[in-house]
Amino acid sequence: MQMNDMVLISVDDHISEPPDMFRNHLSGAALESAPKLVQDENGKDLWVYQGQKFPSVGLNAVVGRPFEEYGMEPTSLDQLRAGCYDVHERVKDMDVNGVAASLNFGSVFDFAGGRLHRVADRDLARVHMSAYNDWHIDEWCGAYPGRFIPCAILPTWDMDATLAEMKRVSDKGCHTVSISENPTCQGLPSIHNAYWDPFYKAINDLDMTICLHIGGGNPAPHASMETPIEAWISTMPMSIAYAASDWLQLEALHEYPDLRIALSEGSIGWVPYFTERADFSNWRHKAWTNSRFQKMKPSEMFRRHFLNCFIDDAFGLQNIRFIGEDNIAYECDYPHSDTLWPEVPENLWPSINHLTETQIDKITHGNAMRWFRFDPFEHFTREELTVGALREKAKAAGVDTRPKSSAGERPVDADETRPVTSGDIMKMFTRHEDTGRSARMQKA
Repeated sequence: MQMNDMVLISVDDHISEPPDMFRNHLSGAALESAPKLVQDENGKDLWVYQGQKFPSVGLNAVVGRPFEEYGMEPTSLDQLRAGCYDVHERVKDMDVNGVAASLNFGSVFDFAGGRLHRVADRDLARVHMSAYNDWHIDEWCGAYPGRFIPCAILPTWDMDATLAEMKRVSDKGCHTVSISENPTCQGLPSIHNAYWDPFYKAINDLDMTICLHIGGGNPAPHASMETPIEAWISTMPMSIAYAASDWLQLEALHEYPDLRIALSEGSIGWVPYFTERADFSNWRHKAWTNSRFQKMKPSEMFRRHFLNCFIDDAFGLQNIRFIGEDNIAYECDYPHSDTLWPEVPENLWPSINHLTETQIDKITHGNAMRWFRFDPFEHFTREELTVGALREKAKAAGVDTRPKSSAGERPVDADETRPVTSGDIMKMFTRHEDTGRSARMQKA
C-alpha cells in the first residue's frame, strides 16, 4: 500500500452552520421563533435565540489561514473558508485532503447541544433541536450520500423526549448521538444515576454510538491566567481521560456488552498508561471499593466499549498493541486549528506506514465504518474513495488550497512579543462569545 491508496474517514470534523438552516424544516411560529443569524453594529455575526446571543462561526475555525492568524477568532461567516458552512465546498475540501467521509459536530448549539440547556423555554428548544437534526441529516449529510456520518444532538433534560428523538433520527438513518461527557455540568444527574438507564437501553436497542467530544463537560484546566496558552493547548486532548475514567465505571457497560462510546478528539497515546493504571487501581483497591470489576479487568472493558480517535499521534500508532487495532480511528478536525488540512495524507502516512495493510485499513476507515454503522461502499467503490482518486477530482475542480489572510479578533496586539496567555484568550472569548461559557472555561 502507498499513501494514495489509503481510504480516509474522519470521525471528528465541525460545521459552522449557515443562516438558512431552519428554512426547509420549520414554518409559521416555529420558524419565526427559531435561532436567527444577525450582525451587530461591529459587523460580528451572532445567533440570537430566546434572548441569548451565540457566536456563529465555531471555536477557532481558522482552516486555510496562515499560521500567524491561528490565534485570531473569526467573527463572521465571510471570514471563513466556504467549506466551513457550505456543504458543496466542504466536499471539495474533503476531496483535496483525500478524505472520503466525515462525521461533523455542530457549533451554534455546541458539540452536544449544551447551549439549549440554558434557554428559558425548553419545550421550544426541543422543536428547534429536532429541526437542527433534520437539517444536519437531510440537507448536510443527505446532500452527498456516503460522504457524511450523521450525528444527532438530544434534549437530554427531558428523557422521554430524548428517547423519542433517538428513535426518530434512527429511523432516518442516523446511528450516532453526541452528548456531554459530564452531564452534571448541564445541571443533569450524573451518568451513574438511574435517570440515564432508559438512554443506555435505547442506545443498545437502536444500535447507536455515543460520541463524547473533548470540552463538552470536562475541559482542560487553565493553570493560571498568566500561563502561556500553549500549556492549555497541549493538554486539551488528554482532558478526555477524565470522561474515560468516569464512563469506564458505568454499570451499563456490564449490562450491555455491545454499547459503543467514541472519545472524540481525545487522541490515543495516553491510552496504554490509562488502562494500565485502571488495572493497577482495581487490583489494589477492589477488595474495599465494592468494584464491579471482580472478574473482568478495566482494560478489557475499555477495549470492548471505547473507540479512540486521533489527529496526529505517532507514539500511539507505534504502540497499537496496547490500545487495540480495532479501537482506533482517524479524525481531521476541520476547520479547527489542529487540522492538518490539506495535507492529512502527507502527515499521516509516515506515522502509519509501518503497520500491515489490514491494520492501516482498520485505522483509516474500517473501524469508523464498524463503530458508526456507516458504509460508504454502498455508494462508491474503494477505488473511487482513495486519497489519490479524490485528489484527482479536486484537481479537476480547481480547488485552491493556498493560505489566505482574513480578519477576526486578536488575543493581543499584533506588535506584542510576550507569550500569549490563558488570560489573553479568555478576555478575547469574553468579548467574542457568550459570557456564561467563558466564565465556565475560566473556572475550569
